[in-house]
Amino acid sequence: MAFFEDIEIGDRRAFGSFTFTAEDIKRFAAQFDPQRFHLDEEAGRNSLFGGLAASGWHVAAVCMKLLVADGQRRSAEEAARGETVAVWGPSPGFRELRWIRPVLAGDTISFTNEAETKRTSSSRPEWGILQARNTGTNQRGEVVFSFLATAFVPRRNPGS
Repeated sequence: MAFFEDIEIGDRRAFGSFTFTAEDIKRFAAQFDPQRFHLDEEAGRNSLFGGLAASGWHVAAVCMKLLVADGQRRSAEEAARGETVAVWGPSPGFRELRWIRPVLAGDTISFTNEAETKRTSSSRPEWGILQARNTGTNQRGEVVFSFLATAFVPRRNPGS
């Protein structure tokens, strides 16, 4: 994971993709969002979505899983090279969560992250605060999901 000083506004990285199968959509919906258009193909076809649609919360959960896995992979690679690994802090929240287009059974969503703003924490100078836009795009190049995340990122040289 990057240190605060290593992140530039506009830095963008892809961190994974996921294909939403009908089985995955129904399994998630049955447990967490049991609406008819997430559980039944016919109900989905007859809805505004026009097909069995993944819950927006399912899309968000997959995004988070892939984001964490990417961070763990990057940290392991840095450690294997003998580099100091930046251990990020918690997220104080997110804003602007948008489900822009439906994610239907069979869609593959690719996720990216782009740094939008950063600043040093005034109360904790050993930390920076990063805001980054996380976006999901389907196989047709259509943005389907987006949110602005905030994270505490360690500074390599807090006194500088």
